[in-house]
Amino acid sequence: MTDSIETVTVADEDAGGRIDRVLAARIPSLSRSRLKALILGGQVTIAARTILDPAGPVKAGDVISVNLPPPEDPVPQGENIPLAIAYEDEHLIVLDKPRGLVVHPSAGHATGTLVNALIAHCGASLSGIGGVKRPGIVHRLDKDTTGLLVVAKNDKAHKALSKQFADHGREGPLERAYYAFVWGGFDRPRGTIDAPLDRHPYSRERRTVREGGREAITHWDLLETFKGTDGKPVASLLSCQLETGRTHQIRVHLAHVGHPILGDETYGTGFKTKAKLLPDAAREALASLGRQALHAYRLGFEHPASHEHVSFESALPPDLEALHKTLKNQR
Repeated sequence: MTDSIETVTVADEDAGGRIDRVLAARIPSLSRSRLKALILGGQVTIAARTILDPAGPVKAGDVISVNLPPPEDPVPQGENIPLAIAYEDEHLIVLDKPRGLVVHPSAGHATGTLVNALIAHCGASLSGIGGVKRPGIVHRLDKDTTGLLVVAKNDKAHKALSKQFADHGREGPLERAYYAFVWGGFDRPRGTIDAPLDRHPYSRERRTVREGGREAITHWDLLETFKGTDGKPVASLLSCQLETGRTHQIRVHLAHVGHPILGDETYGTGFKTKAKLLPDAAREALASLGRQALHAYRLGFEHPASHEHVSFESALPPDLEALHKTLKNQR
């Protein structure tokens, strides 16, 4: 394959604007992150002068040439990993992610990831999108969080979906909801946790609530309350909605307000003794769970091609359904 070239002439109303923003507006098939990478890689010129600053200003009448090299083979290799597909078309794929599956290659997880499975399933349609190690990835779920996740199959879809996820449904059409089984009972039907999150000062893999951190807002609704062997509330089932999308946000926020997620070995270890208050069957179900009891059960968004609102729901996976059933038996 040979390189292709996109040419843009700067209009009067775009004069003085950043080159990456002008190009993103004029070449909608390319995401801004892709354009930034092309600029930094020396693939963008004005009058034969190579532009290396994505924030550099442009003048009216400038003719910008964008050289598009053939897509490079992604570093990760395709692997025959089964995928639970909720929906698929030429633009995107909605998956029901199982427990234990890492979304993209990272330190300690070079293979066996969702990306490896996607490369095998989708082939070259994912190349060059989201970076070589994250082709098509718009958002993530933790390794042991199950549920719905959407992947873009082309740059146009990636750009449109990323914009919706950046808004987190504040004003746009995005819907994301999670089931969370948490310790303790609640004295009100719903609430909001507004607490900034930052990296933990002593553990790079953890997050913590800390003044000066990034804004993080989680809304919750109480769905069910479960009693322990002493007849008092021992656990609850919540529906959580994100207004921001920070790493481990729901897990850290719920632990911060004293209701960590059942089975969360990172943020809920101080509540292990509460397990003795569970009915025998529920205690056994929790012991065999081996992960946080968190499931992304609803995902809705505006389709990047049809612009119709699409929505998907996922039932509790077998391990959480077993936990749910044993907890309900004590109500």
